[in-house]
Amino acid sequence: MSDQPIRLLVVDDHRIVREGLAKIIADEPDIVVIGSAGTGEEAVAAFERDPPDVVLMDLRLPGMGGVEAIRAIRARDADACVVVLTMYDGDEDIHRALEVGATTYLLKDSLSDDLIRVVREVHAGGRPMPAAVRARLEDRATRPTLTQREIRVLQLVMQGKRNKEIAAALAISEETVEAHLKNIFTKLDVHDRTTAVYVALRRGIVHVD
Repeated sequence: MSDQPIRLLVVDDHRIVREGLAKIIADEPDIVVIGSAGTGEEAVAAFERDPPDVVLMDLRLPGMGGVEAIRAIRARDADACVVVLTMYDGDEDIHRALEVGATTYLLKDSLSDDLIRVVREVHAGGRPMPAAVRARLEDRATRPTLTQREIRVLQLVMQGKRNKEIAAALAISEETVEAHLKNIFTKLDVHDRTTAVYVALRRGIVHVD
């Protein structure tokens, strides 16, 4: 067991959250916060400047989002340990973060004791996964996934665009838009645009900017 403390980089767009996490961690003799960042770009720069042992990463960040920041960090160091700590609890959010290389995924309502335990386990080479997060991933595996074009159509629907406007924006026919919407409704198991947007937001397929 190394005598050196676990070096942590905290990434969150809210200063009060960063300070709160630092205060929680300050009570732990074997963990030290070596830096913090409020954007994805700052996180990547901080990682390059002084690589930490573990990164605590929020997903909702201005500019470069958390998923993009994880991808950039992992491109620089394939062994980088990134613990997602976020309010996003949708199955698509979880899948995207793990797909780009996050080690595990925690929700911000996790108890501080759980967070500390997970940081230690991840640093030791583990990949602890909360039961609720694992259940969402297992549920996602049973559902059909939307294509990137279907997601784009859904984003335009969320903006209040009519079929004609969606067709113009994507340079496709209105008939093609209708076909995409039919596929979206089937995959999300809904019957109208409003419910489709609601389900997509809840699952993290799309987000409100």
